[in-house]
Amino acid sequence: MSEVVIVGAGLAGLTCARRLQADGVECVVLEAGDAVGGRVRTDVVEGFRLDRGFQVLLTAYPAARKWLDYERLELRKFSAGALVWCEGRKHRVSDPWREPGALWATLRAPVGSLADKMRIATLRAAARRGTLDELFARPERSAMAALRAHGFSERMIDRFMRPWLGGIFLDRELETSSRMLEFVFRMFAEGHAAVPAAGMQAIPEQLAAGLQGGTVRLGAKVEKLEPGAVRLTNGERVEARQMVVATEGAVAAELMPEIAAPAWRAVTVVYFAAPRSPLGEPTLMLNGAGRGLVNNVAVMSDVAPGYAPAGQALVAVAVLGESALDDAMLAGRVRAELAEWFGAGVSEWRWLRNYRVRRALPVRWPLERRAPVAVRPGVWVAGDFAASASLQGAMESGERVAEAILRG
Repeated sequence: MSEVVIVGAGLAGLTCARRLQADGVECVVLEAGDAVGGRVRTDVVEGFRLDRGFQVLLTAYPAARKWLDYERLELRKFSAGALVWCEGRKHRVSDPWREPGALWATLRAPVGSLADKMRIATLRAAARRGTLDELFARPERSAMAALRAHGFSERMIDRFMRPWLGGIFLDRELETSSRMLEFVFRMFAEGHAAVPAAGMQAIPEQLAAGLQGGTVRLGAKVEKLEPGAVRLTNGERVEARQMVVATEGAVAAELMPEIAAPAWRAVTVVYFAAPRSPLGEPTLMLNGAGRGLVNNVAVMSDVAPGYAPAGQALVAVAVLGESALDDAMLAGRVRAELAEWFGAGVSEWRWLRNYRVRRALPVRWPLERRAPVAVRPGVWVAGDFAASASLQGAMESGERVAEAILRG
């Protein structure tokens, strides 16, 4: 009998196992899939590294800093800012604390007034005050309501905040909690957006590599929870004193009717192979025009060259929500939109694959940072749907559940 059985080898489950084993507690991680990572996976297609969804690591995440070895991940950073497509051309909006040389271009960019750009500094300062516990206890409203209350103009919101924050929250209406808005501003102020050189799946693989041999069992799908054990679909019964369900929220709700399944935000990522980069720099380009399917574009091989074979570029395009178009038609519509941005050279791009991630981020409201509580005696739940909809939320949730178990 193991002391703890953990269902799910995503970031929450793996971090939970790492924390338990750090204190010498025996545990086993049961994963239904063929690899660790959950929703954080990377496929290699024709030599290109395709993350299953447009995902980045914010290097300031406290749990990531604690549990990950950034040097070994060979993190590659995005630039501190973005390009914004509006008024028929691209405009640069940069972080003046990180890229002071781009200040003049940022001030001239027609995404908002000078006062709007000053308000970013005051929002940034407010987000950095106090502890994270204090931040997640502040009065809560929607991110949109918070931006308007802070004085941002509708032009600034529509041309910059909607595509930038909408791409992070997968929510262009910005109905996400204002606490998450401040948390994200804090993380960008204190770190960078980055990806591992070998793709996002390197993150869960590194977590798993730090576990004792044999801890993770792949292809082990749990059918139900029983008193003191979990039952696999093959009939096997795995006994344990404590159980942690660290699957995504919908699966967790199937195993534990006591919890409600979360609502989800969806995204489709369309990948193209290009003979050359349309950007030529490791940055994000946002759709500030207020029309079209495309929300944001990144040339992943500009950020991390290993994402594409030599002499080619990997273009990742995020489309928010669930599109009714079939894959080929969606790729064609995206290509047509981007021809307006980048010119006739887009016709040379080769469509690689679409990833329709229907359960990309759970909707969290209210967004609180509560201490873990057992769902039933000896049964716990961990995951981003139980914390914040982020890699930090998943890892932090797993760590805090492990610590609650260790406290007995």
